[in-house]
Amino acid sequence: MRLIVANPVMITAYKEGIPGNGKPFPEGSKIAKIEWRPKKITDPPFSAGVPDTVPGELFAVEFIEKDSKRFPDTHGWGYGTFEYDGASGTFTPATLASKPPQGHDAKCGAACHVLAASKDYIFTEYAKR
Repeated sequence: MRLIVANPVMITAYKEGIPGNGKPFPEGSKIAKIEWRPKKITDPPFSAGVPDTVPGELFAVEFIEKDSKRFPDTHGWGYGTFEYDGASGTFTPATLASKPPQGHDAKCGAACHVLAASKDYIFTEYAKR
C-alpha cells in the first residue's frame, strides 16, 4: 500500500496535462512514495462485515527526481529506495539483495520504469480535479 506525493513542479505539470499531452515532465519534478505492508482489519465500525485493508508495517520510502544533467543515463530520472527497519526505527538504502535488486547509483528504478516510457517514465496518474 503506497502513498505517492509530488512537489509543486510536478503537480503543476500534471495539472497542465503532462504526460497525457505528450510532453515530458519539467526538470525539478519530484515524487516520494511511502510504502506499507497491507494489513487486514475486521474491527467495527468500518469492517463489520468485510475485512478492510489498511496500512500496516512501514516498509520503504522511494524517491524519484527529474534532473537530466545528473541522470542522463536514465532518461533524466534519478531513483532511490530506502528500506525501513521497524526494530531499530531506521532506514537503510536498498541493496542488490532487495526485491527488486537495487544498486547505489540512482538507476535502481530505471529498468522497471521503461514500461512507462510513453508517459515520460512515470506510472503515477494525477486524478482530474
